[in-house]
Amino acid sequence: MNTLEECRAKIDEIDNAVVELLNARMTVVHRVGEIKHESKTAVYRPEREKAIIDRLNEISQDSGGLLNRQAIEAIFLEIFAVARNLELPEKIAYLGPEGSFTHQAAESRFGAMSDYLSLGSIDAVFKTLQAGRAKFGVVPIENSRDGVVGETLDLLGKGSVKIVAELYMPIHMAFVSKLDKLQHIKRIYSKDKGFGQCRDFLLEHGLDKVELIPVESTAKAAVLASKDVESAAICSHIAAKLYGVPTLFENIEDTHNNATRFFILSDFKNAPSGEDKTSILVRLKDAQESGALFRFLEDFNKANISLSKIESRPARDNEGFGYWFFIDFFGHIDEEAVQEIMAMHVDEVTWLGSYVKGDL
Repeated sequence: MNTLEECRAKIDEIDNAVVELLNARMTVVHRVGEIKHESKTAVYRPEREKAIIDRLNEISQDSGGLLNRQAIEAIFLEIFAVARNLELPEKIAYLGPEGSFTHQAAESRFGAMSDYLSLGSIDAVFKTLQAGRAKFGVVPIENSRDGVVGETLDLLGKGSVKIVAELYMPIHMAFVSKLDKLQHIKRIYSKDKGFGQCRDFLLEHGLDKVELIPVESTAKAAVLASKDVESAAICSHIAAKLYGVPTLFENIEDTHNNATRFFILSDFKNAPSGEDKTSILVRLKDAQESGALFRFLEDFNKANISLSKIESRPARDNEGFGYWFFIDFFGHIDEEAVQEIMAMHVDEVTWLGSYVKGDL
């Protein structure tokens, strides 16, 4: 291949082969969907998808390929999403509005072809799942800067839906506008936290004197900027794309380590993957006694099970100052050591889900 035309011809040849292989894969996927439908097996299997990506990444590394794990994951997550829609189209509910970071998180796992349902509250997502109006729900559980989302924790303790996956998503802000010159911008829309997270950018580009208009969400900011030709918005990449507002600057946040952890919720139980986390809600009977929590946690220590998170929440169904504890630990609910601990505290622990641990 000595010329550009020869390179392009070779790319076309490879693309043709890729499409043929993808069609062959989807033919098998269609049969898998029929089998799952007959056996009422869940279509979304995070542990299976992780195993495929692990295997393909190992093959790529062993062969000296140019695709790293991140690239393989980006390509195959979309392939998986298309495959799931062929197996059995499912509706995904998420905390809206459309173009929010939760929407972006949902689309990163379920792809652009899925049927999404934007809802106005976390409670609405849970109710929609419990009523069977959607198969999956995507909600935030914690942010690296702002901490835990209390509403999600409280609803997990009350509802019947389970955690089937987690994902960590970096929160990056974009500066978008239909204007190409910053000095012509008269107004900037964003959520109030968006302005605070991008203060250095605004100062560096002389935008601190421009009128800053806080709105209810960064997605709403993108909508307004799409209609107001003298304005700009600080919003997510997906919102800018969704509402057709050109991105002038990407990743404008002051600190680049801001991330949000999301839960994917549904009504099934994952099989063990070997790299799992489990979430439980603990209501200790002797919570008022000295050392009650220590004694409970000591059982995990004796079993050599590592905890990754513990968060206390007011027990709203109790009188006085009672507390629940939300706990994440490494392992699957079906593992023998975990089962032994659960058996010792059968009336104190509510299992919320076991799932493949996400990549930070």
